[in-house]
Amino acid sequence: MRRFAVGVGALAVFAGQLAWSQTPANTTRTLHPWQAPMPAGNSEAYFTNLKSGDRIETPYVLKFGLSGGWGLAPISKPMAGKSGHHHLLVNRDLPLDFKAALPFNEQYIHFGKGQMETVLTLAPGTYTLRMLLADDKHLPHFVYSKPLKVTITKKNAVDPKSLVKPGLALTLSEGEQKPPFRVQFHASGLNVGHAAQQEKDTGHFKLTITSKTGAVAEMDFAEGQTEAWLAPPAGNYTLKLDFVDNLNPQQVLTGPVTATVKVKP
Repeated sequence: MRRFAVGVGALAVFAGQLAWSQTPANTTRTLHPWQAPMPAGNSEAYFTNLKSGDRIETPYVLKFGLSGGWGLAPISKPMAGKSGHHHLLVNRDLPLDFKAALPFNEQYIHFGKGQMETVLTLAPGTYTLRMLLADDKHLPHFVYSKPLKVTITKKNAVDPKSLVKPGLALTLSEGEQKPPFRVQFHASGLNVGHAAQQEKDTGHFKLTITSKTGAVAEMDFAEGQTEAWLAPPAGNYTLKLDFVDNLNPQQVLTGPVTATVKVKP
């Protein structure tokens, strides 16, 4: 299925009707009527811009996603429940012992600040890559991706840091949508975490949905989630994604992105 990611755009949307709030971690979440429950048995970490068999050049910005209602949380302040941080496994199978902490080396790359991407700098060759989520003690969750094999054809003389700039992306399937449909969030150069952690330099996603009739729904993903399933009534909508500061919910850490979508009956 083809997908597209929209860039930065400006849209002033003031929350009005149909307000939504999310309860603290480890309690029952209240979903807005326009939000669908996560599909059962669909908890996984995954790559959003790489598939098995791809041939790429490095440096390459590799992006991650997380499904099943799981959220990202920096390791500096422990969070229980459905939370963790990403790990990239290079030429490694899943661990045999999920009760042992993951090692720190070039084959187990940790993203303990709540990152959603990394810049691959691997030398030319064929590699097997896999994503794995783990808690603040680096103990794996049963949340991981299928392995994929990629071939790096060339390593270019490019500064990896020059490829990452703070910003957001909002991704959904192309064309008209039939509920429920998935919307994926991405933050570049930014760290995602639970609002309850009150961690400096982290934020969480906030999605505002506005219909042509003026109805507004706000969805605050304060537990570090990076995607949502939506089921609004048939009609035309504007989606606006913000990244809210976890220390100051009135402040955003980068500009918003927007997309328009037509929902079929």
